[in-house]
Amino acid sequence: MFLNVHSSYSLKYGTQSIEQIIETARTLGIHQLVLTDINNSTGAVEFVRECYRQGIAREADETHKGNIPYRIKPVVGIEFRFQHQLLYVGIARNKEGMRELNEFLSYHNIYHIPFPEFPPHFENAYVVYPFQKFFRRQLRENEFVGIRSKQLGILYSHPLLAQKEKLLVWHPVTVNNKLGYRLHEYLRAIDLNTLLSKVPENQKCGKEEFLITENELTKQFERYPFIVENTQRLIDTCDLSVYFEREIKSKNKIHYTKSGIEGDKKMLRNLAFVGLKYRYGAYTQEVLNRLEKELRIIEFKNYCAYFLITFDIIRYAINKCGFYHVGRGSGANSLVAYCLRITDVDPIDLDLYFERFLHEKRTSPPDFDIDFSWDERETIQQYIFKRYPKWHVAFLGTMSTFKNRAIIREIGKVLGLSKGEIDSFTDPHKECENLQNATFKKLLAVYQHMQNMPNQRSIHAGGILISEEPITYYTALDMPPKGFATVQWDMYEAEQIGYEKFDILSQRGIGHIREAVELIKKNRNLEIDIHDFKTFKSDTRLNGVLKEGQPIGCFYIESPAMRQLLKKLKCDNYLTLVAASSIIRPGVASSGMMKAYIERYHAPDKVQYLCEVMKEQLHETYGVMVYQEDVIKVCHYFAGLDLSDADILRKAMSGKYRSKLAFDELVNKFFISARKQGHAEELITEVWRQISSFAGYSFSKAHSASFAVESYQSLYLKTYFPMEFMVAVLNNYGGFYSRWVYVHELQKTGARVHLPCVNHSDEVVNIHGEEAWLGFIGVQGLEEKNIRIIPQERHANGLYLDLEDFVKRTCISLEQVIILIRLGALRFTGKDRKTLLWDVHNYLGFKQKKVNHAELFKLSYKNYELPPLADSALENAYTELELLGYPLNYKMFDLLKTSYRGEVMAADLHLHVGKTVRMLGNYVCEKTVHTIKNTKMWFGTFLDVHGDFFDTTHFPNTTPIYPFKGKGCYLILGKVVEDFGFPSVEVLKFAKLDVQLSPLAID
Repeated sequence: MFLNVHSSYSLKYGTQSIEQIIETARTLGIHQLVLTDINNSTGAVEFVRECYRQGIAREADETHKGNIPYRIKPVVGIEFRFQHQLLYVGIARNKEGMRELNEFLSYHNIYHIPFPEFPPHFENAYVVYPFQKFFRRQLRENEFVGIRSKQLGILYSHPLLAQKEKLLVWHPVTVNNKLGYRLHEYLRAIDLNTLLSKVPENQKCGKEEFLITENELTKQFERYPFIVENTQRLIDTCDLSVYFEREIKSKNKIHYTKSGIEGDKKMLRNLAFVGLKYRYGAYTQEVLNRLEKELRIIEFKNYCAYFLITFDIIRYAINKCGFYHVGRGSGANSLVAYCLRITDVDPIDLDLYFERFLHEKRTSPPDFDIDFSWDERETIQQYIFKRYPKWHVAFLGTMSTFKNRAIIREIGKVLGLSKGEIDSFTDPHKECENLQNATFKKLLAVYQHMQNMPNQRSIHAGGILISEEPITYYTALDMPPKGFATVQWDMYEAEQIGYEKFDILSQRGIGHIREAVELIKKNRNLEIDIHDFKTFKSDTRLNGVLKEGQPIGCFYIESPAMRQLLKKLKCDNYLTLVAASSIIRPGVASSGMMKAYIERYHAPDKVQYLCEVMKEQLHETYGVMVYQEDVIKVCHYFAGLDLSDADILRKAMSGKYRSKLAFDELVNKFFISARKQGHAEELITEVWRQISSFAGYSFSKAHSASFAVESYQSLYLKTYFPMEFMVAVLNNYGGFYSRWVYVHELQKTGARVHLPCVNHSDEVVNIHGEEAWLGFIGVQGLEEKNIRIIPQERHANGLYLDLEDFVKRTCISLEQVIILIRLGALRFTGKDRKTLLWDVHNYLGFKQKKVNHAELFKLSYKNYELPPLADSALENAYTELELLGYPLNYKMFDLLKTSYRGEVMAADLHLHVGKTVRMLGNYVCEKTVHTIKNTKMWFGTFLDVHGDFFDTTHFPNTTPIYPFKGKGCYLILGKVVEDFGFPSVEVLKFAKLDVQLSPLAID
């Protein structure tokens, strides 16, 4: 009877989750519901599934109690609104009807076309219009009018009585009670960006829009029983049971070849064996057995097409585009993936087991993570969308929720609070004070009800779905600004429905590698095989650099924490780097397992394993769980869980499992099963503590291995071709550190780095031999059009002759050319900056002269003899600091008032362990962490006057007295400590030093 139910997926309108709606309906004895969220079908399949699941669970319970069980019949549809006004509601008769409604909505979303006054004729869906006083339209066979009980008073003389078989009971459901209605009002105010008191009544739901019993609803229409009969008849013709599956079936594209499954099997097998020869040459029986085992499981799970589609994407990227990629994640556990060049990680070499990616008992679908360079990913995405038919390919969506302090801001705005009040309410330092404030208590009450409610739909970072049947059977599509059709639900719902995503991701590290290889070819005329990883990992020079822990610019291993870890481990080989890539993760570090690993790494003979099973499974990592695979192994071999449950628990540890109830059941199952294995309670508790510390942070071994491969490739380029590599890092917008750090590293390579020059610089940094010219990108205030035009004009028509020639050819404005002059970008003229500033004002004045055509004769402006104008290095340094963010030709230390440079340098710290020293450091970065007592402490990174890095620790008792104050040079008093051979400074006192006053400020 309830044809128009809104869940919280009716964003900023509905207030109840699907679970709450079903629970309430069951309490009231309701037998049928139609979910019709506003302009979306996000919850459609979830609603059908949950109705059936709860029904099955309750049937068993009620039968046991001797009661007559029942199920709620789920029906779904879509409510179509334009500019907040209800137009009509579509209700699906069946799966085809759902597709019709979804495609109608998708078409208007994708092409940004307003909904028509009347929708097209749907073969398998009903249309219900809201009752109007003057509704006179002749209705089609599938069209009806919904009438509310309060509107029955005007029905007696209404023209629709002539079509009384078209009238339906209309009782929309939006809230659950008065409190829910108030929450609805807040949501409407937030949506309309207005004050709570100014939300128009026609923009809210009715106060009566909550579920009541079917008897109550029928009683409201007792004078018109035919309306109730019409409504029941319509619902009876609807059947969406096909959406409930006891066992999830894959919805991905099932067939890649035209000959179907058998053709896919044959093609995958052929490609795998071709790749086997490419990867191994003469392969062993062990490798062959592994390949056959994987192919058998892939065929059994019907994932051949999934592998072939991924192979097709990689083949296009390599052969057609010349793109470099990294295949990572659990897919790198697969030998088949290695043979198909989806990944460059050798699973045989690393003893990676395929079951982490796919096994016979796995119910949830696996996926591949494929990284491309940040500026090449969109090309691959466009290929995928062109390669597969409309309605069969779409981006995965995400659902952001109301959470944290952002809710307080939203609520405060609609209540009309001032910015100052809102800021004070979101200040964690004023939490105790706020709790005594009546207004804050009111905000907090609303906050409690609103938190975690859906807020808005968005797009997944890189997940793409490719389906066998149209995706519109399961969802409508949005068209976000990115320009690709996107489903209306997230990865969790995709998994429940049966979709495996293709993760097409991007990272800047690949851009570093790609451009460095191109620059080496251009600058040195050398061809580099960057995929020759086997040579890289055995290169003693590379491993020596790795051991020193100074790989600035290298992917994933340049951060202060990683540099420290490399030095503590004395890491000089690939396998140790693989482990380091995983134990650096916060979960491992905060649990104390990182420290335990380092200790055991240096003293493997002294390792005491928790038990024999743990020794057998974790001997490679000295009894410490380092990888996600370790969780699976321990759960399976120690606790006795089957691989399926172990894998689900592993997913929960990674934050990819959203059912807390199911997770809690698995935890109980872990303890019960472990006890059955005969383990002591104390041992089980400790093993579980180690497992749970992984929550949300651990890597799979294959994932770490993929990162380590890329790190070695970066390290190779940094070691043998440092100039080109650092230019590539700068041109791909750096990495962990600020831009000036990479410019500093480029200077350390011996390259002569020049300020931007209109006659030498391009948009990005360029290098010729050992001469590097900074690009125009990164110059503060320089407009994008000028960044592009200046080098384009020079390449097209030759070098600029002088200031006048430059201004005429680029049509640059006075303000913009002043920026370039101040930075020294017109120094080719032979004139100093101040003379040029005088000249440009003399030439341009305060008006831009437009030159829209070539001059027949060159007209010159008058020259004036100027007295010598003072131009100081200090002034230029401050100008560079202003326009670039750093002085290129002037050290930050030289800006200081003091000439003191510290008594100890970074290179000599290891000679002063246990001593208190004074050092001078140029601030690089800082990291804030929370202690066990929930106090804050900091880790700092600095450069000394010689350009060497050193690290500091700032404990909670000192930092509030001696805080960080941003960029600049600091005087540091601290004690030198050493941890596994890595020296650092525990700060006792800390102060930012004063700089010389800029000559510009004096002027």
